[in-house]
Amino acid sequence: MLLRLSLCVKSLSDDFGISSFVEPPFLRYFSFMNRVKSEQLFAEALNYIPGGVNSPVRAFRAVGGTPFFVNKAKGSKVWDVDGNEFIDYVMTWGPAILVHTHPKIIAAIKNSAEFGTSFGIPNPLELTMAKLICRMVPSVKKVRMTNSGTEACMSAIRLARGYTKRDKIIKFDGCYHGHADSLLVKAGSGALTFGHPDSAGVPAAFTQHTIVLPYNDMESVKAAFAANPDDIAAIIVEPVPGNAGLYLPRPGYLEFLRDITTRSGTVLIFDEVMTGFRLSPAGAQGRFHITPDLSTFGKIIGGGLPVGAFGGRAEIMDYLAPLGPVYQAGTLSGNPIAMAAGIAALEELVSSETGNVYSKLEQLAEKLAEGMKQAAQSAKIPVQFNRCGSMFCAYFTGQPVWNLADAMTSDRERFKKFFHGMLSEGIYLAPSQFEAGFISVAHTEEDIEKTVHSARKVLEQM
Repeated sequence: MLLRLSLCVKSLSDDFGISSFVEPPFLRYFSFMNRVKSEQLFAEALNYIPGGVNSPVRAFRAVGGTPFFVNKAKGSKVWDVDGNEFIDYVMTWGPAILVHTHPKIIAAIKNSAEFGTSFGIPNPLELTMAKLICRMVPSVKKVRMTNSGTEACMSAIRLARGYTKRDKIIKFDGCYHGHADSLLVKAGSGALTFGHPDSAGVPAAFTQHTIVLPYNDMESVKAAFAANPDDIAAIIVEPVPGNAGLYLPRPGYLEFLRDITTRSGTVLIFDEVMTGFRLSPAGAQGRFHITPDLSTFGKIIGGGLPVGAFGGRAEIMDYLAPLGPVYQAGTLSGNPIAMAAGIAALEELVSSETGNVYSKLEQLAEKLAEGMKQAAQSAKIPVQFNRCGSMFCAYFTGQPVWNLADAMTSDRERFKKFFHGMLSEGIYLAPSQFEAGFISVAHTEEDIEKTVHSARKVLEQM
């Protein structure tokens, strides 16, 4: 098995133009794990799918080795095609806050599919979903469905520009709002410079109105507004960034963003695609008691199916066509099956029958955080374990992480060893140092205890 994995990685190094091949030390973790079918599928996928995957992080390029292929998920676990079982802390990147294959969600999908998979005509489930979102998130008075978080963020920014009749927007380093051209931006050389394209295929002109600033830095925001008076249409921010690992807002930071946007007539957009309905029934804005002008959602509101939404103040939302001049549309927006799945998920989250879901998530996450911190201390390995509600990230650095620059001090080679060591123990974490992890209601005390025990073992070996 070890020889086969070495040859597979050697082949990949040749395919991707890596100049020399050195057998990674993490390969020893797989010496006992049967991965034959996954390796065969990945080798075949490389011939038909760019990089063998349909989203880059799945390729394991950040951690080395080859990805495994899953054909079953239930509760807090997934099983790969070779029959290996893993406790899952990716949970489809956040949507599975309840459990994998929740029976009520599966029943809702089946029932909805019996009546048709798509209409392209208004259906009652769209209204039910809209009313649920508006009830759970007080800042949202009207909402429109989309097909992804990317589409929701792109549309919210277009709406903010149309409403304010301004062009410029501010986003923050390390915050990801989807792969729309104007949002694939890296920071300029200084706080007041416009960003530059962060992907091939994005013309520089598409990003000239995007200002990229460090997260948690109030002074840079003040400077940007001073340099662009009456020109900034919107600030879009992940209130708790979860796409560069996970770091929290400093006390008063979100309040500051709310204040400066209010005073300048700028639209404050909370990207709650990850945090929405996860950090509280009203998302991060409910947890931190901030009222944004617009919010974007995804993941949980689809119950595991593709979906997105954006909503907020009625006077802003009414600028959308057909009422207003801002165009936005989608053939599959409000898809009945996605709506049925999302409604089942949201209703279950707030159901009195399920008890306080968020309290349980908080307790499980706190137990995991404390256990992981103790494991790292015991092994004398510097780790910053950041957590907010049921989201978490373990950074392999000795300094606190408050923004992307802090996150980049992490020892990525050490994380690779930790990732593969945990995988060999049957624990699946996100395959990148710069991704958040997620806990679900399905995770048990036993799952947490096993995870902490495995972490201690792996860290001590490291």
